[in-house]
Amino acid sequence: MAMWKNYEEMFQLMKEKLYTPVVGDILDQMGYCHQFLPAEIRPLAAMVPTEPFVNKEESDNRLKMAGFACTVLENDVFGEQKKPFGYLTEALDQLKPHEIYVATGAHNSALWGELLTTTAKTRGAAGAVLDGYTRDTPQVLGLNWPVFAKACWAQDSSIRTSVCDFRCTIEIGQVTIHDGDLVFGDVDGVLIIPKEIYVEVLEKALEKAAGEKKVRKAIEEGMSATEAFATFGIL
Repeated sequence: MAMWKNYEEMFQLMKEKLYTPVVGDILDQMGYCHQFLPAEIRPLAAMVPTEPFVNKEESDNRLKMAGFACTVLENDVFGEQKKPFGYLTEALDQLKPHEIYVATGAHNSALWGELLTTTAKTRGAAGAVLDGYTRDTPQVLGLNWPVFAKACWAQDSSIRTSVCDFRCTIEIGQVTIHDGDLVFGDVDGVLIIPKEIYVEVLEKALEKAAGEKKVRKAIEEGMSATEAFATFGIL
């Protein structure tokens, strides 16, 4: 029996109780040892000063994401295209609530920006993960929505990048990503949890996170690390 009633509760639990290190540990224990995207892919809000763009009356939603992958495949192009951007707008327009736009395949321009963020956020999507660059940084940060990328770079995609497919299998770094896999990201990285096992992974991770809090409390109260790790089953 899952520890949540619906997706809203599940994603809220993930964002409140979990963090990528503990989920990654569970995946390792289950034999899924290559699930982290490259370390360069980080929250945009962790790359640049955010103070000028923050509405302090809102909760900051930019540093953590959880949702189901909507996979997008792009490729490099060279010059004006018969169909600028390829299937970019089609991919954006079919995003569903709780989905994360996950794109790879192009290298010579920004893959994301203000208008794409606005579209995805309006459709109820849960974030964007770019195996590449993002631009319009002040505007994107001001939308208070999670965008993870390798860096900021303003070079335009219209004559350099084309979306050639979406909801297809893609690879980023060491990870094969299928449409509908679970995506979990925070300041320590982005994990891909295969859709066939995500319930088991999350349940075990929630138990592990609760156990690690007990270990920390015991150590703070004077127990040695060796004893605490043995007592609570860390070793």
